[in-house]
Amino acid sequence: MGTVVDAPKAAYTTMDAVGRLKEKGVKVVFVLGGPGSGKGTQCANIVRVFGFTHLSAGDLLRAEIKSGSENGTMIQNMIKEGKIVPSEVTIKLLEKAMLENGNDKFLIDGFPRNEENRAAFEEVTKIEPEFVLFFDCPEEEMERRLLGRNQGRDDDNIETIRKRFKVFLESSLPVVDYYNLKGKVRKVDAAKPIDDVFESVKVIFSNFSKKGA
Repeated sequence: MGTVVDAPKAAYTTMDAVGRLKEKGVKVVFVLGGPGSGKGTQCANIVRVFGFTHLSAGDLLRAEIKSGSENGTMIQNMIKEGKIVPSEVTIKLLEKAMLENGNDKFLIDGFPRNEENRAAFEEVTKIEPEFVLFFDCPEEEMERRLLGRNQGRDDDNIETIRKRFKVFLESSLPVVDYYNLKGKVRKVDAAKPIDDVFESVKVIFSNFSKKGA
């Protein structure tokens, strides 16, 4: 399994992946929103109605750690040491998931988390998202939802919630601003009830599908 650390081979694999992603005609939608904005629920609806495949960067990292692979051990050690997992590691997992899946339409949830993630994704995959689906929700509403669903989760106490919200504002909003300047942001009022939010989402994806996506 030395290929994981074999630099020339890893570089070749990535180049090869870029070619295959292009050949496959992969279409990507980034899904961004603060903690408690309802992203997960709406992604499940989009998958069901519009046939996208939902990829969560966090889930892919956790699955890689669970697999016990060399790569997974490296990720686990970095997280343990409080280090940030390099963008390229997450991007390669996303690339692999897109290539191994029979679908060509993907919702990428919770990534890019910051500008560096964004630039690295475009650089490594040579893919720009079709658009960014941004769930816009006031902090008070997200806080209310997260506290309401608290089932003994450590990360759902008030201080942690506010910290997560601050990180989202400082790191992820610049990504939204970047794509907004390119006319690629589709903003949804996520403070509304779930069904109303999905009505707005449906309009966005119906228009996208009509363009031959």
